[in-house]
Amino acid sequence: MVLADMKQDEVRSFIDDRTIALLPVGATEVHGDHLPLCTDVFLAEGVTRKVAERLGQDRALVLPSVNYGQVWSLGLTTGTVDIPDDVLVPYLVAIATSMHRSGIRTLAFINAHVGNNAAIKSAMRRCLDLCDLKTYSFTYPGAEEVISKVCVSHRPHKAYFHACEIETSYMLYLAPDKVDMSKAIRQYPDFPDDFDYTPTRWTELFSTAVLGDATLATAEKGRAIIDSVVDNIVHLLTKGE
Repeated sequence: MVLADMKQDEVRSFIDDRTIALLPVGATEVHGDHLPLCTDVFLAEGVTRKVAERLGQDRALVLPSVNYGQVWSLGLTTGTVDIPDDVLVPYLVAIATSMHRSGIRTLAFINAHVGNNAAIKSAMRRCLDLCDLKTYSFTYPGAEEVISKVCVSHRPHKAYFHACEIETSYMLYLAPDKVDMSKAIRQYPDFPDDFDYTPTRWTELFSTAVLGDATLATAEKGRAIIDSVVDNIVHLLTKGE
C-alpha cells in the first residue's frame, strides 16, 4: 500500500504489528548529461516498489520519498541540493518516530545515495534510544557480488560509483524513459594521492558528474543487479518468519 494514496480510515485499519514501512531515500544532484538530477530518488523508489511487491500489499507500506540528501561532494553544482547531516538526521528521526506513533514497529530505509549512509545510521541509533522501532538501512545490499560478474568497466575509485556503467544500468532497468544514452560518456578522473585522507569536492576533479564508463550500461545488467538486491532485502526483512 502507498501511504500517500490512503485515507485516514484506510491507514488506521491497515497498520498492525506485521506492517513493514518502506522509506525511499534519495538525493537531488547532478548525474552527468544523460541522467536526471533525481536519479537517486527514482532508483530508491524503483527498488522500494519491487520490495513492496515481494512483501505483498497487505504488509508493505510505502512512504513518500525523501528527495534530498547529503551531497557535499557535488554541492556546488547548479541544481544540486545539499542537506547537511545535522539537518537530515533529525528529519529522518522525525519520520521514523511518527510512524512508530502510528503503530509501525518495523521500518526500512531504502537508500540509493551513498552520501546518506552516515545520516541514516545516526538516525537509526537515535530511534533505538527513543523507542522500540526496529529499523533497517539498505543501500544496494549484495550488489557488489553481481556487479563483479556482469559489469565490465574499470572502477575509477574502489569506494565510489556515479552515473557510470553501474548506476546507468540501474536506471535503464528501473526508469528507462529518463535516460538519454546518446549523451552518456566515459570519464576517468585522476584522484590525488591524499583523496581518501582529506575532504575533496568532486567538482575539483571533473566538471561533468560522471565517474566511470556510462556508455557500457544496459538494462540487462541493471536487472541482474537490482533483482539480486531486492532478493537480499526481502530475505533480511523476513528472516526468521
